[in-house]
Amino acid sequence: MTPGEIAGLIAAIALCVFVALAAVPLLKLGRVLDEARIAVRDLGHNAVPVLQELKGTVGLTNEELAKLSVVTDDVSRVSGHATVVSENAAQMSTLFAATLGGPLVKTAAFSYGVRKALKGRKNR
Repeated sequence: MTPGEIAGLIAAIALCVFVALAAVPLLKLGRVLDEARIAVRDLGHNAVPVLQELKGTVGLTNEELAKLSVVTDDVSRVSGHATVVSENAAQMSTLFAATLGGPLVKTAAFSYGVRKALKGRKNR
């Protein structure tokens, strides 16, 4: 064997060792890629039911929000009516005080005076 043949043989053996050492990580990388492919496929299959359920949940939430909007509108209307009623009651009490308050006070004072006078007369 000539030195060139020996060098070629050593290079060929080194190349075979390098290929054998590189094959292990490449095989592991292939398994990782297979697992990633399976995970993506499972995600695709499982995402559709989840998205459909989410769509139903969003629809129900929108219906409940519409009902809540009706309730808040009713509460707003009732509070407006309550304001009107309280204003009317305040006006009625003011009107009562103005029309009957003065004469009632005068009548009460007059009757008190008459009772005092009658009591004073009895005591003498």
